[in-house]
Amino acid sequence: MIQFLLKGILRDKSRSILPIIIVSAGVFLTVLLSGYMKGVFGDVIDQSARFDTGHVKVMSRAYAENIDQLPNDLALLGVTEIVGSLKNQYPEMDWVKRIKFGGLIDVIDKEGNSKGQGPVAGLSFELFSGTGKEIKRMNIEKSIVIGRVPLKPNEALISNEFAQKLNLSIGDEVTYIGSTMNGSMAFSVFKICGTITFGVAQMDRGSIIIDVSDAQKILDMEDGAGEILGFQRNDIYQVEEAELISDKFNASYASDPDEFAPMMVSLQKQNDLEFMINYSNSISAILIGFFIFAMSLVLWNTGLLSGLRRYKEFGIRLALGEAKGQIYRTFTYEAIIVGIIGSVIGTVLGVSAVYYLQVVGIDISGMLDQLSSSMMMPSVLRGKITPNLFYIGFVPGLLAMVLGNMLSGLGIYKRQTATLMKELEV
Repeated sequence: MIQFLLKGILRDKSRSILPIIIVSAGVFLTVLLSGYMKGVFGDVIDQSARFDTGHVKVMSRAYAENIDQLPNDLALLGVTEIVGSLKNQYPEMDWVKRIKFGGLIDVIDKEGNSKGQGPVAGLSFELFSGTGKEIKRMNIEKSIVIGRVPLKPNEALISNEFAQKLNLSIGDEVTYIGSTMNGSMAFSVFKICGTITFGVAQMDRGSIIIDVSDAQKILDMEDGAGEILGFQRNDIYQVEEAELISDKFNASYASDPDEFAPMMVSLQKQNDLEFMINYSNSISAILIGFFIFAMSLVLWNTGLLSGLRRYKEFGIRLALGEAKGQIYRTFTYEAIIVGIIGSVIGTVLGVSAVYYLQVVGIDISGMLDQLSSSMMMPSVLRGKITPNLFYIGFVPGLLAMVLGNMLSGLGIYKRQTATLMKELEV
């Protein structure tokens, strides 16, 4: 029976091509939207991970309790040993040191007088590591307006807006004034090697980027760091894996009563991101649900129209003596086959499109000039392949198509055999 119906569908293009095309298009759009929405919300998680939380973050217990204050006086010490241990236990992850600090930038003129000052937020990354991973991860090179990345000690990048405000040029020297982790005054001179755009007003008003080794030196944090961030393979966050790693790490220090003992926190346990992740998943599910409902109505109508176009065919089959139930069942089986064919084609095309968005993406930097040189704003639209993409399209593609045909097929039972010849004459 199935083979017979399949041959009929393939040979009779007038009743199969259009429904299959419509089903495939509907499923394709459903899968593409689902993957794109996951990619959009994934960008939010990615930005948070790269700039603040990592996929997991290691810090001292005391630092974690006061993390909003960025208390470098409570920072981890002996980080070389800690990072070495982490690399041995989890070699598949990338572990990097970060130090955040604040202070004042003072600009000295040729006569030694101060010609301008301003508060500054300091960020330090492993710029001198030789791997270039942090430079690429933070999108530093593409965000530089003029100049280059720091290559040697006492070189710094400064936000472009801040540099313009203080009339700074490449090669000018500025003095950083702040406090060390021990509470004493810190003074250090940096040469400006470039200016950068963050894409966030607060950061663009006054920020400076230096290497971690320079931050350790000026803050008296030898072999210390405020935070150690861990990034999973390909910088893709895996929730279950991150939770297992953090639980295992914390269990190894559970018996240590020292408030400066290290502790590990996964991404979703920081900055209320767990609520944000759940909220984004809910919003994504609602939007996709509405789209599936709309596509279901379209495909439902396709099934109805398919049944109405074949109204005369059903009359002929009834006149030849075929039972109404047999016609209705074969009509339903045909809808199932058409729905499966269209859903498979649409799913393959949709997953392929999402895969392209995930790997290559669509560069929109040319449309928005500010994004092309922004450190904290993604300039590439990306999707994300998730397991539900392989079956979500079958909801509108198969279910709606079959229900539409079943509803239109009810007209078969309303046909009066005694009036068939009269109907066919018309």
